[in-house]
Amino acid sequence: MPYDWRSLWLKVVPPILGFAFLIGIWAIVAIKTGSSFPSPLETLKQAIEVFSDPFYQKGPNDQGIGWNVLSSLKRVGMGFGMAALVGIPLGFMIGRFTFLSRMFNPLISLLRPVSPLAWLPIGLMVFKGANPAAIWTIFICSIWPMIINTAVGVQRVPSDYMNVARVLNLSEWKIVTKILFPAVLPYTLTGVRLAVGTAWLVIVAAEMLTGGVGIGFWVWDEWNNLNVKNIIVAIFTIGGVGLLLEFALIRLATAFTFEEVKV
Repeated sequence: MPYDWRSLWLKVVPPILGFAFLIGIWAIVAIKTGSSFPSPLETLKQAIEVFSDPFYQKGPNDQGIGWNVLSSLKRVGMGFGMAALVGIPLGFMIGRFTFLSRMFNPLISLLRPVSPLAWLPIGLMVFKGANPAAIWTIFICSIWPMIINTAVGVQRVPSDYMNVARVLNLSEWKIVTKILFPAVLPYTLTGVRLAVGTAWLVIVAAEMLTGGVGIGFWVWDEWNNLNVKNIIVAIFTIGGVGLLLEFALIRLATAFTFEEVKV
């Protein structure tokens, strides 16, 4: 059977052209602005220098980019984990019981559109610390996709499934574990993917305001030092980590739903 070169061409060439287009625009901007904006080559040299020792430590506010990324991921993991523990069961209950759906839907509609950074002052006032405030902001902003997608998944379970459960006189626990959970899992995993993306976006902005160690603080610190090359390196690092998180969750969703998951 001949190798499918057309499929390889369509998978490889378009991304390469996309990156080439980005670098071309970037190079034009660098030329037009003179020395004020670094060129792709200058930024590449700076990235090699930054990542040659990403885990150095010269004090609490002078650490390598690796430590900053790990600190941000730790906050994201804590806030996102708590959001999953609360949001997924709450989504099940909202989707399962009409009374709870009518009770919580107006609250979700009211609070979900609020800007993530609007929650940060509340966290600072309640928790009296920058780190728990950042984790709180991630929690409150990443919980909504999991609640909404899980609830929608429960509500879209075919009525025939529930009718069979009534005929068999299944307990509520068996209905949840044997019927609802397998049917709702694709919706829940979609909510998890959306929530992780939101959490990673929020932590960068929150760290810019709260300070400390983290990739967001690192960007702000480099701006104060007028080091634009490091800022661009940080932008690509943030995007790369977000891409890896997205890819990992796509693999997870594909493994558990037995169907192709598209970006």
